[in-house]
Amino acid sequence: MAISFASWSLGAHTRPHSRSPPWRNSTKMISPRESANIVEHKQLVRKPIGAWDKSFPVSTTWLRYPERPTRTKLNAAASSAATGNVEEPSEEERPKGFLLRRWIVFIGIVVGYACFYLTRNSLTYTAPVMVADPTLNIDITMVGAMTSIFPIAYGMSKFVSGVLGARLSPAKLLAFGLMATAAVNIMFGFGASLAWFCFFWAMNGILQGLGGPSCARILTSWFATKERGTYWGMWNIAHNLGGFAAPLLAGTAARMYGWQWGMWAPGAVGVVMGVLLLLTLRDSPESVGYPPVEAPAKEKEQQQPPEGGAKEEGLTKADKPKAEAGSEEKEMTLLENLYKNVLSNPYIWGMAITYFFIYVVRQGVTSWSVFYLMKAKGVADAGTAAVRVSGLELGGLFGSLLAGRISDYLISRAGDSGHVGKRVQVVMGYTVGIAAMLLAFSAVPATMGALQWVIVFMIGFFLYGPQMLIGLCGAELVGPKSVGASEGFLGWIAYLGAANAGIPLSIIVKNYGWGAYFTTLLGACAVVLLLLSPMVNLKSFVQREAKAKAKAA
Repeated sequence: MAISFASWSLGAHTRPHSRSPPWRNSTKMISPRESANIVEHKQLVRKPIGAWDKSFPVSTTWLRYPERPTRTKLNAAASSAATGNVEEPSEEERPKGFLLRRWIVFIGIVVGYACFYLTRNSLTYTAPVMVADPTLNIDITMVGAMTSIFPIAYGMSKFVSGVLGARLSPAKLLAFGLMATAAVNIMFGFGASLAWFCFFWAMNGILQGLGGPSCARILTSWFATKERGTYWGMWNIAHNLGGFAAPLLAGTAARMYGWQWGMWAPGAVGVVMGVLLLLTLRDSPESVGYPPVEAPAKEKEQQQPPEGGAKEEGLTKADKPKAEAGSEEKEMTLLENLYKNVLSNPYIWGMAITYFFIYVVRQGVTSWSVFYLMKAKGVADAGTAAVRVSGLELGGLFGSLLAGRISDYLISRAGDSGHVGKRVQVVMGYTVGIAAMLLAFSAVPATMGALQWVIVFMIGFFLYGPQMLIGLCGAELVGPKSVGASEGFLGWIAYLGAANAGIPLSIIVKNYGWGAYFTTLLGACAVVLLLLSPMVNLKSFVQREAKAKAKAA
């Protein structure tokens, strides 16, 4: 009893405190009762101290405690296991050099896709100079024939390239696609006949489809779910940057040096930028030796088998090759991937039809707002009307940035709620804003030009948010290998909607007036809200996979 009491007393007086030496901080003496409880729970590892055994006749044992997790870590782990959330490393846990490499990739896809828009819009600002050139014998009807070919070719190309691109490097696809569309712009400038122009402009539409799906695949690989909306919105400003640069470069070059330079100047920029993308872009963190930005929550570790045991995680050594062969058999063909992961997903179809109506509204506003101000509001000329609608792209820039940021904020506070559903809720809120601004645009008098500019700015603000987020939702609903196919399919359906904002809306305006025009756009907004209402709690692919693995464990 005396020895036990001495041993217990020694332990009581040698507990570590704030000024204890480093070698003592991780251990402490405990009573026999405490030792029995701990041994019962199998949470400690015994370690004799040796030197103390020589100093005291009493056999003492040092027990090392494992690191005690904080309450925050315990709650996070419990939440992750229960909800199927994903584990995402913090900025401090990122490998050295990762953030710099990611910023290089991100800036590359923003500037690269802006150059796609530059080579896409070059004809718009070169065509007036072409019509004025007497040597070409080109009129506005011929220009309309060229521009009508483009969306058909572009929509189909975006779908096909999204499907076929699942097996190709998105970084190389983006770089070579940009150089190819730049070369087409240059070849366009050497033409002199309508057949030449139509052929190369259709080729431009086909090659333009390589840009969007490639950027979507790179973005989803380099950015985790909780930050992806912000960076997707930042990437979306490439539309506005390219649209802003096109009149400055192509329009100025065409007026100063001839219409050919309106095509050659964007082409030259595209070739140079394509080479830079080829040198700097990488497909994913794994392709440059970094771990993935997110992975499903770790399954519970299984107990180690006895030493010398033949089994590992339920498989014998002989079974391992069979398991690996089975995993290889699960590799799907392109058509199987398209059908099983994209076309058979009802929510992808819901997003696609939603995209259709969003693009009806977008194209309806961009194509007809100038005519509306001149015909219905009595604005004097096209130049004045163009100034009043010039805020559309600027509003879209701010709207898409804020939409991504808001959706990321909602996801960070979502708990076990669906991440895609949070983005859907933002889209629905923005759609209500579109409808409100359309009503205001129809009601404001023509004498209030400044107010009309502000309203058009707000239309762009609310319009470009859903355009950006629906594409992001489509990417997060499918696995990494299906992102390109999903984006291609959504883009194809979206441009069908843009095509329906042309002749159908012109017939509506001609036969029923501008009131019917606004009624049609408001009806499209109502359909969007109706289609999205069942998807407000939709979970992402990563969430579904994590939940399935948690159940299997």
